[in-house]
Amino acid sequence: MNKVDQGLRLAVVTVSDTRTEETDRSGGVLVERLKAAGHTLQHKIIIPDDVYLLRAEVSRLIADPSVQGVLMTGGTGFTPRDNTQKAIQILFDVAIDGFGELFRQLSYDEIGTSTIQSRAFAGVANDTIVFCLPGSPGACATGWDKIIAEQLDRDHKPCNFADKLKP
Repeated sequence: MNKVDQGLRLAVVTVSDTRTEETDRSGGVLVERLKAAGHTLQHKIIIPDDVYLLRAEVSRLIADPSVQGVLMTGGTGFTPRDNTQKAIQILFDVAIDGFGELFRQLSYDEIGTSTIQSRAFAGVANDTIVFCLPGSPGACATGWDKIIAEQLDRDHKPCNFADKLKP
């Protein structure tokens, strides 16, 4: 089997009140990276930073049998409009605590102590993995290149998440 045969079916959700498809550089980074790795983009959307709209969209995606993973960008900071954590964590069957910890450790090398303002997190819901990254293109590149790519690669050893997701 080649990489394309082993690719996953992924969705990208950009959380933003202001971005458009033309200005969504962070979502673009994720789409570019996932396709280059042999995965399939099942769905892409830009959604306002609203708890209930976010929760509804991600609930729909994790219930969709054709979506194995959701990559989210935005809404993970500390402003009143950063609602991704509040909206999404409640949906998880299990949190992947190490993702946020490792993301901040890696991010420290790039942005120093400003990394403490990132509430990057991940979890699994209905056998669908959900990664929530900050809204900057650099954060999306760091998250994908240094963590997510290997964890969605069936060949990555000693373990990965690809075999733990819905068929």
